[in-house]
Formats: sequence, structure tokens, C-alpha cells
Amino acid sequence: MNRSLRLSLLGLLALAPAVQAADLLVNNVNGYTLDSHGKLQQFQALLIDQGKVVATGNRADLAKRAGNAKIIDGHGHTLLPGLIDAHGHVLELGYARNRADLIGTQSLDEALAKVKAYAAAHPDAKWITGGGWNQEIWKLGRFPTAKELDAVVSDRPVWLSRVDGHAGWANTAAMKLAGITKASQDPPGGRIERDADGNPAGVFVDGAMALIDPKVPVPTAQQKAVALDTALAEMASVGLTGVSDAGIDLANYRLYRQYADAHKLTARIYAMILGTGDDFDVINKNGPLIGYGDDFLTVRAVKLFADGALGSRGAAMLQPYSDDPGNRGLLFMKPDEMTAKIGKALGKGYQVAIHAIGDRANREVLDSYAAAYKLHDGKDLRNRVEHAQIVSPQDIPRFVSLRLIASMQPTHATSDMNMAEDRIGHDRMQGAYAWQRFLKQGTVVAGGSDFPVESPNPFYGLYSAITREDHHGQPPGGWYPEQDMTLVEALRAFTLDAAYAEHAEKTLGTLEPGKWADFILIDHDIFKDAPATLWNTKVLQTWVGGKQVYTAHD
Repeated sequence: MNRSLRLSLLGLLALAPAVQAADLLVNNVNGYTLDSHGKLQQFQALLIDQGKVVATGNRADLAKRAGNAKIIDGHGHTLLPGLIDAHGHVLELGYARNRADLIGTQSLDEALAKVKAYAAAHPDAKWITGGGWNQEIWKLGRFPTAKELDAVVSDRPVWLSRVDGHAGWANTAAMKLAGITKASQDPPGGRIERDADGNPAGVFVDGAMALIDPKVPVPTAQQKAVALDTALAEMASVGLTGVSDAGIDLANYRLYRQYADAHKLTARIYAMILGTGDDFDVINKNGPLIGYGDDFLTVRAVKLFADGALGSRGAAMLQPYSDDPGNRGLLFMKPDEMTAKIGKALGKGYQVAIHAIGDRANREVLDSYAAAYKLHDGKDLRNRVEHAQIVSPQDIPRFVSLRLIASMQPTHATSDMNMAEDRIGHDRMQGAYAWQRFLKQGTVVAGGSDFPVESPNPFYGLYSAITREDHHGQPPGGWYPEQDMTLVEALRAFTLDAAYAEHAEKTLGTLEPGKWADFILIDHDIFKDAPATLWNTKVLQTWVGGKQVYTAHD
């Protein structure tokens, strides 16, 4: 071959698109992803190799680069990065679906009918357990009572958690089994609801739930596995490819390890150890677990609680509740104890995430982080405040100086708007569900749901974030709409920033080259269609690490 011909051929080869190592091409899609700076990008095809993104781009260009890769036709459907829930409870979701499920009940009578039907369908169950009740939706103006439960189940103990997990409802049999009497005292951080004569009425708030909980049979290994399978299937069906599991014990940890080893996890779990006690010491024997099983399991955070919930008036407030002037809620621990627990976790290299709903609890958490930082390195561990629901406006800037992530749940705002202002009054609403106040000062807002307190469907969260309306469009224009997010901000909260809150923004959260190919196909273009349609988005396919884990059936 003469020199001029050889140079010509080399020139043509240089112009030809290179065939890249790839085993999958998802073609013909209406693709969206953020880049690492949070800017929205569009594409028509996604090239994948060994579970990771090779490139996104033009259909024709990537087809030429795909070589012998398997081709999936996206049929023009919208493709998004897999959504990440920054605060959920995986096994609790499975348990909720397999027990007496009162979520969404509209009245006390409807809830009681469900309990009665469940008990009839499970005659061999020694206890009737479940939850999801919400007396605010029932418009009772009070908590339900043991006597009301006795009317439908009296032959066995019944124990039902409130929708937020911060109160439990027992029948008389359960209270007798636990030895609860008129003489029983409120434990620290808890409250026994009582009738006019001072007798326990049947509802136990926050720390008082521990008076009943130890009597409830522990789930068997099979029940735990069924719960995990149930939860993973539901998560895949709504487009969740990852979750920060906000509070696991040693048994949960071991189950997750087993599932990771058997390649049975269909979503990436970032698990927070509940507390810094014995379970933490065992789990931490070899230090944090990072990226186990191809990044399906990471355990490098600790979950603590500062207070209860707003709906049960257990959230710790600086001033009394507007609708209960004698009550300021409940703090779960003293400041020195919280500081010590933060310090223990930081000292072992664990991120700390603390549940704080009320403005007093949030202030205590901020003070305890500041105190712990004086004694330990750990400011760079991306520590978090879970919920940051009602924060004094003067405390919000402290999230910046303390480098804290605000892990917030948009659906809490639209679920709570029927009672929040009654609880705390108009003035305190300035620091409540204040997403834009945090975003504008540069605080990372990680989006979640707190499932099963709320639905695990992340499109409910995206809808609430951008509209602050319920699914009927109420109130028109949104509830305190100045705190709305844009759709890009909301998508970022449930992708890139949820990944950042897990120390995983280099591998998850966007569809950039080198990251895991976690993505979903949905039934419409959320960036072009009316916001009112967002909550009703249907997931058609869910893929994790380049493998399909869910397909919708007609």
C-alpha cells in the first residue's frame, strides 16, 4: 500500500465514529437527566456497558457507536434517572402492606371495619398489628380509644401505629397484657393519653409506645423476608431505584447483607443504624460498610431522634401549641446525651441523621451538632437533619455554617396542611416546610417521602414540591406557594441531591458517563405536560445497574 493511500484510509478511520465497549443501547427515548451541576440535559439514546452509563446522546450517533450491543426500543417514552428516596423505611413498608393497613381511611368507622375484617381473615394471629390511622383525616377532634377498638376485636390484643409512627392505638387486651393501669406513669419522652377519670384511654404517644411494643411478637425471619420482598416490588413499581433507610437494627442489617450476597436487592439501600447502642457496636465492628455488592448496600450513617411528630403533638416546640396551650411536645433526650451520641458516631466515621420536627427540637439538634464539632472532626460527613419541618427563621442560616443537609419530605406539607397552622399558628409558619428558604441559602435539600408514613411514590413528592396542592388541586395556587420548588429543583432533590446526601453523587443520581445505569421509563413528558398530571405518572419500566427490575402490565 502506497503512503498516500495509507494516509487517506487513516483519515477516514479518524472521521468514523468509534465502536465502544457496550452491551446495551436504550434507543428512541425522550431522555432527561441533570448533569453534575444540576443543569437539565436532553437525549434520545442511552448507551450502557456492564451496568454503567457509557454515553447519552443522539439516536443515530449512539447506534453507530453501539457495536453488537443489545438494543431496546424505548418507543419514544420519557426516560429519567432512577429516583432516590432520601428518607424511607423499607421493612416497615412491607409490614404495612401485610398487616392491618389503615392508610387512607377516611373515618373511624372505616378504620374499625378494616381492623375487624383483618382479624376475621387472620383467626390464628395472636396479635392484630398494623397502622396508618390519622385522626385528623377522620376529623375526630380527638384520639381514638381502646373501647372503640374493643367493639371490633376484644379476644386478642390489638396494636396499631399512627400514620407517622409516633403514636400507637391499643385495645384493652393489649393494655392488660402490658400491665398498663391508671397508676402507670408517663415515661421520659412519652405520653399516655387518658380519659376524664385519668385512666389510660388507649393511645400512647412517642416514648410511651415502649410500654406496649416489647409485648408484640417479633417478626419471624420469614415474615421479615416477605416484608422486604413486598417493599422492593412496590418501590420498583413506582420508579425508586434507591432509598436511605432511616433506621435499621442488627436483624435488618443481616437481612440486607443476605439479600445483597444473593443479588436479590432491586434497589440500592443506604442504611442508617438506629442509635449508637449495642446494635451499632456490632455492625460497626469493621467500620462503615460502603458500596457493598456493586453499590447495592451502604451502611455509613446513624439515625437519632430529637422529638415526635406534629400530628400527635409530640413535636417539640419553643412555644406551646396554638391548639393545645399546655403542651410544647416532647424532647427525646437531653442535649448532653444527644451531643455524646453524635460524637460517638462521628468518631467512628459515620454520618449522623437526626429526626427533628418542631422548632425547639431543631434548635437542640443544631446546638448539639455545634457542640459535637468542637470535640470531633465530622463536619465533612454531610450530617443531616431529617424533616427540618418547623425551624425558627433565625435558625435556618445555621444549616449553612454547620454544613448540614436538610432531608425534607414534600408530601408532608400537603398532608399536614389540614392541621399544621392550627397546631402552630400563622407566625410560626414562616419557618415551616420552608424549602425555598433552605435552597436560596445554598443548603442541599434531599427529597424523600418517609414511607410508609406517606406513599413511596416519588411522583407524589415531585407534585407536592412544585404545586403544594393536594391531588384535587386544592388549595388553588398552592399552600404557602412562595416555598414551591421548580420541577428541576424537585427532580434534583430526588436524584442528584438525594445521592449527595448518601455520599454517592459520583456514582448515582444522574445519567452521566461512568455512573450506574439506574433509570426509569414513564408514560408522559413531565417537563411538557401540565403540573396537575405529575402525581398520576405511571412507571413503565425500572432498571437498576442496566438490569430491568420492573415492567408495567396492562
